[in-house]
Amino acid sequence: MDVRGKTILVTGAGRGIGRAVALLLARQGAQLALLDIGAADVAESRTLCQQAGARAQTYIADTSREGDVIGAFDQVSADFGRLAGLVNNAGIVRDALLVKAKDSALVSKMALADWQAVIDVNLTGVFLCGREAAQRMIKGGGVIVNISSVCRAGNAGQTNYSAAKAGVMAMTVVWAKELARFGIRVGAVAPGFVRTAMVEGMKPEALGRMTASIPLGRLAEPAEIAHAVGFIFENELFTGRCLEVDGGLRL
Repeated sequence: MDVRGKTILVTGAGRGIGRAVALLLARQGAQLALLDIGAADVAESRTLCQQAGARAQTYIADTSREGDVIGAFDQVSADFGRLAGLVNNAGIVRDALLVKAKDSALVSKMALADWQAVIDVNLTGVFLCGREAAQRMIKGGGVIVNISSVCRAGNAGQTNYSAAKAGVMAMTVVWAKELARFGIRVGAVAPGFVRTAMVEGMKPEALGRMTASIPLGRLAEPAEIAHAVGFIFENELFTGRCLEVDGGLRL
């Protein structure tokens, strides 16, 4: 897809990977619908996209709420016309061990609320946004890019996050099969550890251990993940597959 003049909606566009994706697409000439739950962050992303020469508007919504998602997509259609692309990026983390014990005595366990919060945003939210995007792309085709994670293979302390990201990858394959007849391609990107504000806020020793596990010896930059998203939009034969951008973490 040539994104010039096309309307692309990016969820979680207020910071990190979402902002980097929005900026890349803005520089390529796309029109951006920037969706996030944080008004101040997404407003800053809009300013940066406008400075790059793109038309960009913000939409405040919780992707885990069906009414929010439908309302936001309806407003995007009213503001821009036909939707051509979606980047399903919004996500949260609520890390905890399934059970934590000391001397065979239970210390803590993953709270149901933390399980549900991650599933609601990282899996249900992707489903809702994907469904609403597909509905609006049936006539004219389009591209959906889901952000999964290297953790979809399983990562200690992330039962909820790993389950959600594995589900995102499964939905990517299902949608690619179902939607191809409408000219809709669906792909995924699975980042490894990325230099975001959340990661940089970690304790130095924890950050050091994280980096040491990466064969290339460094974190990914958000712009490198955005580049992979851009490739999926550009390559008309890419669908149903996942680009792993993890520095060799899963070699």
